[in-house]
Amino acid sequence: MKIFKKSALSLCVQASIIASVTGFSTSALAAEETTRAKVVGVEVIEVTARKRTENVKDVPISVSALTSKKLEVLGSSGMDVRSLSAKVPSLLIESSFGRTFPRFYIRGLGNTDFDLLASQPVSLIYDDVVLENALTKGMPMFDLERVEVLRGPQGTLFGRNTTAGIIKVQSKKPTQDFDATVSASYGSYNSTDLRLAVGGGLTDTLSARVAFLQQDRDDWIDNKAPGFEQDDQLGGYGETAGRIQLLWEPSDNFSALFNYHFRDADADARVFRANIIKPGTNDLVDDFDREVVYHDAASRNNQTIEMNGSSLKLDYDFGSHTITSVTGYESAEMFSVGDIDGGYGCGITAIPGCDPANMGPGFIPFTSETGAKMPDHSQITQELRLSSNDLGKFDYQVGFFYFNEDLTINNLSFDTLGGGNQNGIAVQNMETTAWAVFASMDFELSDKLNLTAGIRYSDDERVWDGTLVQSPFGAPGFSENATVDDSQVSGDVSVNYRMTDETNLYARVAKGYRAPSIQGRSLLFSASHTTADSELVTSIETGFKSTMLENTARIDGSVFYYVVDDQQLTAVGGTGNVASLLNADKAVGYGFELDSEIWATEDLVFGASLSYNHTELQDDTISVAGCGGGCTITDPINSDGQVIIDGNSLPQSPEWIGNLSARWTKEIGNGELYIYTDWSYRSEVSFFLYESKEFMGDAITEGGLRVGYEWFAGDAEYEVAVFSRNILDEEKLTGAIDFNNLTGYTNEPRFFGVEFKANFF
Repeated sequence: MKIFKKSALSLCVQASIIASVTGFSTSALAAEETTRAKVVGVEVIEVTARKRTENVKDVPISVSALTSKKLEVLGSSGMDVRSLSAKVPSLLIESSFGRTFPRFYIRGLGNTDFDLLASQPVSLIYDDVVLENALTKGMPMFDLERVEVLRGPQGTLFGRNTTAGIIKVQSKKPTQDFDATVSASYGSYNSTDLRLAVGGGLTDTLSARVAFLQQDRDDWIDNKAPGFEQDDQLGGYGETAGRIQLLWEPSDNFSALFNYHFRDADADARVFRANIIKPGTNDLVDDFDREVVYHDAASRNNQTIEMNGSSLKLDYDFGSHTITSVTGYESAEMFSVGDIDGGYGCGITAIPGCDPANMGPGFIPFTSETGAKMPDHSQITQELRLSSNDLGKFDYQVGFFYFNEDLTINNLSFDTLGGGNQNGIAVQNMETTAWAVFASMDFELSDKLNLTAGIRYSDDERVWDGTLVQSPFGAPGFSENATVDDSQVSGDVSVNYRMTDETNLYARVAKGYRAPSIQGRSLLFSASHTTADSELVTSIETGFKSTMLENTARIDGSVFYYVVDDQQLTAVGGTGNVASLLNADKAVGYGFELDSEIWATEDLVFGASLSYNHTELQDDTISVAGCGGGCTITDPINSDGQVIIDGNSLPQSPEWIGNLSARWTKEIGNGELYIYTDWSYRSEVSFFLYESKEFMGDAITEGGLRVGYEWFAGDAEYEVAVFSRNILDEEKLTGAIDFNNLTGYTNEPRFFGVEFKANFF
């Protein structure tokens, strides 16, 4: 795999040239050294959870916000969006693809489906544009203002496929003030992370911001399969991403923001490992070595991604109202192939140098090398919104939303024992068209009490066709087609009571809607497609948001209960490398969330969050296929040999998620020494709809440590730091393959690094 170290350097040079050629205004720079006062106390965080800029304390929704400073710390080891997992209450993120195709879970609701047509109940909104396909949700996070996590159904303002909640990502926007940032880090496995951003005024009415990211890591996993030995064959990546934004403000009441962004990645796909689980337990085998695999197809375990997108946001303020238009276009191409069985097959056929009687952990009963290609993908979105501007005791928003996605997927199979020649292909085409109208109203009932009510009508249609072109087993080809459609009404009602100037109480009832789904990957293995009807979620929650002790402490809390009707589920694996959709009659969930920040002194601040989520499937008729890889199933089996899953928790749904952080600072000279540490915890999870001893992921505790020095010189701020992620080197399963031996994959290894950063104002 190629690692683009040289391109990282050229990227910084190019960005610097762009900054100088375009002539960013530096008139705001002062010649003398700037004195910056130290800020002590809880920061006022503004969010756009209701498509208005508001103090997070005034929003009657369970929401957490991660600011740019914390996001930079979490991503300093080259991590992707998965670095947010367990950093706020009730949020889990995992992936069986590696650095792309993240799967989000909020309050236990998510989708374990790994097909590129998969529908998720957590929506990701990046710079006001919804990213529907799970592949596009892997867009790197860089030069960000904040990330907001909205928990619970968001059926009024955001609509479809938000039954669990929303991840809302906001990048830094252009302003007339000049600023520039450059950071570079180096760490374990020859990892490099280079970031550059520069922004400012080009003219009195035109501002720009340019941001780039380059991340690289060398291969670090050795392949020791006899006949396929190679050191440092897997585990590396090279990734480039960029964003250019132009903000035109010809008058006080009109603005136009243009955004172009791209991603180009060349990486190894997820590394699967055969026979790494002790039978009858969920422990890793005694001789497990994270830096070793036994693969017969490791040389082809690769992944390439290209993404491009643009958006145009127009705002016109005519006094009492503002009209907003957001137009977005996204496109993506992807190819990914993996050694899914995680081993090598010298027990199946003769391989030079391999003794079938002594195959070690790589033994597999049959090979499985599959992949997916997305040669064509496009998404168009349009939102038009009319918002009132402080009319008094009544404000409202009304709007229209349109969505269209068209994509082609090639599901592929390869003959591992025949040198990796392609021996199977199924082609899927799907077009999704959706539209909605919505309205949200805010009433000030008194000086202390506010009421919000919203409603949305959504209409969805998915048109799909699929063809088995070539079967890996020689079966005849065939074609199928399907259409699923539905229309639903969703919405919410909430009240917000200002008990004191420091404490707000709220209650909320919300209904969410997840559109019907189609899954056709099974065509590759001569099985028909499956569909799932719409799922509906009704949620009730109440909570409080409070600052105290003269603004040196903040604590937010919520309790919730929800019911999912016709819960969409994906039965993955079983006895084959397939996935199928089904609906459960009902699922219920309940729990609580706490999020806090405490300034013990002006030099020491603590953060703590905790959530409890109980989920339960309730359908006494539902059953799925059990594992084909020798696991110990703990659920009852019916007369057809299927596993009864009634009463189980939802997959990848931990009961407990917690996070602790602390930052200590000490002024030294013209700067500040700091020590920062953060620790996240998630309790055990089941990887599949059925429960078994082996495929129950153990609890994980991961810690980070960062020690650095920040100082000012003139109109610049500098920082040097050393850091570590997963500092205790926890080795735990985070997912598994259940159709071929006890195959799984693990969390990221311990990482050490050093970083330099400079900010210019």
